[in-house]
This record gives sequence, C-alpha cells and structure tokens, in this order.
Amino acid sequence: MDINSLLKIRKCACGREHSCDIENIYIECGAIARLSELCKNYKSILLVGDENTFFAAIDKTEKALLGKKTRKVVFDGKTVLIPNEEAINRVKGELDGIDLIIGIGSGVVQDLCKYVAHFASLPYMIVATAPSMDGYASSGAAMILKGMKETVSARLPRAIIADVDVLKNAPMEMIKAGYGDIIGKYSALCDWELSREVNNEYFCDYIYKTTYSMVEKTLLTKDGLLKRNEESIKALTEALIVVGIMMSFATTSRPASGSEHHLSHFFEITGILNSEKYLAHGIDVAYSTVITAKIREKILNTPWPNEQFSMENGAYVAKIGEIYGKIAPECISLQQRVGNYKINRISIYKDKEQKIRELFSKMPRGEEIEKMLSDLELDINELYNTYGEEKIKNAVRYAKDLKDRYTVLWMNYDLFGDK
Repeated sequence: MDINSLLKIRKCACGREHSCDIENIYIECGAIARLSELCKNYKSILLVGDENTFFAAIDKTEKALLGKKTRKVVFDGKTVLIPNEEAINRVKGELDGIDLIIGIGSGVVQDLCKYVAHFASLPYMIVATAPSMDGYASSGAAMILKGMKETVSARLPRAIIADVDVLKNAPMEMIKAGYGDIIGKYSALCDWELSREVNNEYFCDYIYKTTYSMVEKTLLTKDGLLKRNEESIKALTEALIVVGIMMSFATTSRPASGSEHHLSHFFEITGILNSEKYLAHGIDVAYSTVITAKIREKILNTPWPNEQFSMENGAYVAKIGEIYGKIAPECISLQQRVGNYKINRISIYKDKEQKIRELFSKMPRGEEIEKMLSDLELDINELYNTYGEEKIKNAVRYAKDLKDRYTVLWMNYDLFGDK
C-alpha cells in the first residue's frame, strides 16, 4: 500500500471531505536516516522519550540530526510514564528556543508530544519504537488530566518515522499490544454501527471498510510477528497507522475506540487511582474485546425487557463514588451533561431490534476472538488473573461512565442493569 497516497484530501460519499495533515510517513528499514532531510530547515530540536525508547533509537536519531542543536527530555524507563500535568510541565519547561519536537517512543510519548506541540504551536515528528498502538496518525491525544482519561484534539505530526529495524526489536509484549489494538476494532466498529442505529450518529462506509480491511490484513501477520519477521512487523505498523489516518478522517476516534477501550480505560484509571497493576493498553483492549463480544452474545440470547432498567440515583451515585473515588464527581458531571442517566432508549431498541440483531450476529463471537489472540500467545486468563471476576464485572457496569460515547455497555445496562 502507498500509505502516503491516503493523505490526500478526498471528497467522500459520506458527504464529508476527509483530510490528514501529515506530510510524510516512512515505514521501512533505515527510515530514521530520513530525518536528515526532513529536519533540514529546523535549527533547535527537543527530543522526548524515556530511557527505554532512547536506548532503542537515540543513536540513529542523533546521527541523522548531526549538526543540529538538540535538547533532551528523558523520562524514567523503570516506571510507567503517565501523560499527566506533571509530564506535560516537564516537556513545556524545555521549549525555550525550540522550533521542532521529536518524540522517540510509542503511545504515551506520542500523546505527550502531540499535546504539548499543539498548545505550544510547534511542529513535531515521531520516531516510532514499537508497533504497539494506533495513535501515531490520529489527531487525538489520550491524556490523564485531573485524574480522568481524556482524548484531547491536538495537531498531527509532520512526519511519522517507523524504522522496521527498530520496530522488530521492540519488546514482544508491545508487538502483541499492537496486534491486540487492531483486533479491538471488531468491537469499536460494531459500537459505531450500533450508535448509527440508536443515535443516528455520523457514519462513513469508506472509513469503516478501510479500518475493517486493516483487521483482516493484520490477522495474516500472526505467525511472522512471533518470529519478528520484517514484513509482518511492517504490515502491522502500516495497519496501525492507517487506522490512525481513518480516525483523522472521521475527526473522532470512533472508528477505532469503543466499549473495549472504555473497559481498558477503567482498568488503567482504577489502577492508577488505587496503585494496582494494569496491563499494557493494547493487551487490555484485546482481552476487553472478548468481553464485549460476550456482552453482544448475551444481548442476542436473552429476551429484551419492555422497560429500561432504572438507575436509582442515590445508590448508583454512591457506587460511582466507591469505584472512582476523587474523580467520581467528574464522571457524574459528564454523564449529567450528556443526559445518559435520564434518557430512555427502550423504544429505539425495540424499533431497531432486527437491525441490531443482524449487526451483532455478523461480528465474531467471544471464542473466535479468543482464538485470534491465542494465535499470538495471548491468553484471556491473564485478564482474570490480573483483575479478578469482581473488578471485571464492575468494569462492564461502570466503565461507560468514564466517557460520553454511546457503546454496547450502555445498551447492556439499559436492558439488564447490573445483572
């Protein structure tokens, strides 16, 4: 695929004009060397990463930038980097005289650079060190602000440098995370279609089909990924970046993020709040895709009630407080603004029942998703061993309250409450 051809502005049958303001994407062996030409008009460059990502790519990056003034922000590689106010301020504190930011890393480093560059009105580029997530080409930065997981609209990179020589040596957990993030699109795309039916939400067939094709393409890479095969690593990276471009086209993460991401965010946020272990984002997303598939199966196999489950505000709010602690007021305020605690959707479900059933029936079942994951040595038991049954049940019940996006988690609660 000529990935750069996707970046051209296109008028779509959905009625919108899609665009993605990235100038160059390179997915190839030796790609980092292209920084010499890409950075020729910049004088002072801030390099941002952590000890692990710098170890993976800093020598090649500095060689390509020979003769440029560079400054570095290097985060500790022994602890999980959280893209919060502290990390933001550390990067912002090094911007004096800088005319370009280059992130060296993957998910959190990318989001942090994207966020700071946007609000500082600076260009940035990303040197990818792992094929671990789909945010390289998306306009959203997944940040943790005031303790809440929030996707902030931010600027796109001028260039994405995906050097296969670096990516193939990423920790296997991160390669598995990228594969898992792509498998999660089954859930996200289904939620998008569901919201089109229930909420008449904007939907684009081109974006949907392109994203789905990346899932199918990724399934073919599984054997090669375990062997760190260059072509397989390149194919996975391309799929992740194309999905990011589709998010930019949609001007929302909707094509790539739904109930499976909300569950993942629940595990991450509660883990941070309670100083508890949580899994890598893409791996959480992968396992959560099994959970959301089983929710759809439950909805298919259980008679739908004639009345929507009623939230008892006092008891429900108290439970949100218990689950989310200091960020509970933010969750409650968000849902009150959206109106999710008051809206009654049961008549819509009844009117759209046949279409919803057809939609859910065409999606892979939970056991099929488990098989896709086991092909890459991802075992769903890791989810249960890490979090336990009760925490997973709470995620299914209350992860929806973290976001204003409608997904199958809301439908499940509307129909069955906390059963």
